[in-house]
Amino acid sequence: MPHTGTVTKPAPAPQHEELPSKHDRRFGLPVATALVMGNIIGGGIFLLPASVAPFGTISLVAFGVLTVGAIALALVFGRLARRHPRTGGPYVYAREAFGDFAGFLASWSYWITTWVSNAALAVAAVGYLDVLLPLHGSRFWTIVAALTVQWLPALANLAGTRYVGAVQLVSTVLKFAPLLLVAVGGLFSFHADNLGPFRASGDSSLGAVSASAAILLFSYLGVESASVSAGEVRDPERNVGRATVLGTGLAALLYLLCTVAVFGTVAHDRLVDSSAPLSDAVNAMFGGTWGGTAVAIAAIVSMLGALNGWTLLSAQTPYAAAKDGLFPAVFTKKKRGTPTVGVLVAVTLASLLTVYNYTAGSAGVFETLVLVTTFTATVPYLLATAAQIYFLLSGQGHRVSGPRLARDMVLALAAFGFSLWLVGGAGYAAVYQGVLFLFVGVLVYAWMAARKKRVAGDTTD
Repeated sequence: MPHTGTVTKPAPAPQHEELPSKHDRRFGLPVATALVMGNIIGGGIFLLPASVAPFGTISLVAFGVLTVGAIALALVFGRLARRHPRTGGPYVYAREAFGDFAGFLASWSYWITTWVSNAALAVAAVGYLDVLLPLHGSRFWTIVAALTVQWLPALANLAGTRYVGAVQLVSTVLKFAPLLLVAVGGLFSFHADNLGPFRASGDSSLGAVSASAAILLFSYLGVESASVSAGEVRDPERNVGRATVLGTGLAALLYLLCTVAVFGTVAHDRLVDSSAPLSDAVNAMFGGTWGGTAVAIAAIVSMLGALNGWTLLSAQTPYAAAKDGLFPAVFTKKKRGTPTVGVLVAVTLASLLTVYNYTAGSAGVFETLVLVTTFTATVPYLLATAAQIYFLLSGQGHRVSGPRLARDMVLALAAFGFSLWLVGGAGYAAVYQGVLFLFVGVLVYAWMAARKKRVAGDTTD
């Protein structure tokens, strides 16, 4: 039924799911927190210090602003998940507030974000793998390595949510060892002379913060991970909010500590041109050249963990929409607790994009697509935070924390403003490309809505 300005109440969520098997195990708070942290901390932490170094230490201010916005967004997701503990996250909230079309846009945009991000993570992982194995000279073996990095997490997902949680927890623990080594070791090797100027780019303070924030934006995607998989989280009314805030806060703290440590251990003029800033930091702390190998291993483990979590999210979002008739019904198929078709479609699309990137030599195009993911991720963020504002203003106190209306409204407005800032940080080209992606989704929605109405008409006849 077309959306004509009045909010149509979506169909109620199914009351019964398939019976759990030994492969289908709900996540507790530790695994849900690891899922959030693992998805936020992918490969970005291993490149960020050098990427923002040209702006000077003022980039730490951008870190702080981004962290506050991410925490506000995490708190809003926690509030929403408390009353809507269903798989789908932002899709569920947008559809409940604004109807099918808004729900579809949230789902479609987020789905694009997941599988394009997987392609980007795979390419970045191969860059670090090249430190351990001489792949750079062979395009064929580079492509094989990139596809292997993508399909291993996909196979873990196909094995069942039980194994997804195990892989996520192990990879999160393993990758933290070298990151904590840099964060803590940097405190003992810190030299203020290495910091360089506060504002090194010559831009205004606001311009430098905004420019460095634009680079950091992609690294903060993933705060919604627990809410998207709420249906697989044990006691989601309590654990989704806690995992989201804990995971986001701990990831942000580690980001900040590692960046400060690198700034204080690697001379600024060297850091600006560094291709492996954490390796340079470890070498400066302990001497020798073994840091490059250790950090390369940590980076690969980190990105495999992120791919594992993002692969799950790439299947959960269309699964939730398909259950409501907004995605093709084939996406509802589950085995061992995992939406298998969603996993296979996402990893196939990501693989095709990866092969295209290597064979066409389209590095610029691929980088633009990565920036598009920043825009496409903010569409469900904006819709979800707008849904929270709608629930508050419409007096639906049973959906949010009614007694704390003012606090929840401030959080929702802050999260909405943060999401708008993410859109601006993505850049004009990315927003332009992202809007084209959305318009393709509108065509898909028209097809699904027409099919749904035709089926409903046949049923009434």
